[in-house]
Order: sequence, then C-alpha cells, then structure tokens
Amino acid sequence: MPDWRIRSATESDLASVLRLWELADALPTVSDTQAGLTCLLGCDREALVLAQSAEAVVGSLIAAWDGWRGSFYRLAVHPERRRDGIATALLREGERRLRERGAIRLTAIVAEGDATAQAFWRAAGYQRQHDRTRFVSS
Repeated sequence: MPDWRIRSATESDLASVLRLWELADALPTVSDTQAGLTCLLGCDREALVLAQSAEAVVGSLIAAWDGWRGSFYRLAVHPERRRDGIATALLREGERRLRERGAIRLTAIVAEGDATAQAFWRAAGYQRQHDRTRFVSS
C-alpha cells in the first residue's frame, strides 16, 4: 500500500506545486506562477492532479480538457519519490478524468531533450507524433 494518495489540488497547494516543479527540475514557463495556477483552478477545479504523502505534495500532473482534446502538462515527481509508481498513478487518474469528460485523443507536452520523460511516456503507451511542430506565443 503506497504512503501517498491522489487528489485534486486546491488553491492552498499552489506554492507547494511551484516548489515541486523547481525540485523536479521542470523547465520554467511563463505560466508557472501562482496567478497562472489560480487561473487554471478557476477554469477547471479538477485539472491539477496531485500525489500527496503525509503533508507534502510529491507529484503533479495537469490534465486539461478543452472540450475537444485532453492534454497533459507538468508531470513532475519529487526526486526522492521517483520509481514509486507516482507518475504512472497520476497519469492513469488524469486519463480517467479526461475520458470521463469525453476525451478520445490525449496528448502530452514533453520537453524535446528530456530522454527520461520521453521514455516514461513511451512506456505508458504513448507515441511521439513526428509530423507536427508546436508554435507558441507569450
């Protein structure tokens, strides 16, 4: 039995999530702020999925639904808790939530140079899409 549980984030978790992302060496983006996460929860209270052990947030995943496609962002696990099954549990819960809302296609944004993350997604049954390039504006 794991010593952690999966749950939805609340606004009181946001500072802990941002700290987790720093500890997990997640590449920062312009939306990685308290205000950005507050906005996310304002749009979808279920989008930010957490793994919690005792009083500490040890994993996170954003599972976003835009009404057409489900997308995953910011899968992160505390470095001392890796290989405990947390990432897989977060992903499966995110998949369940998105499928429940009607998502047929699920996508994950994964850093190009992060071989560990890419290996995780492949092992989880996802395939890299080679015929698309992502364009962003900030």
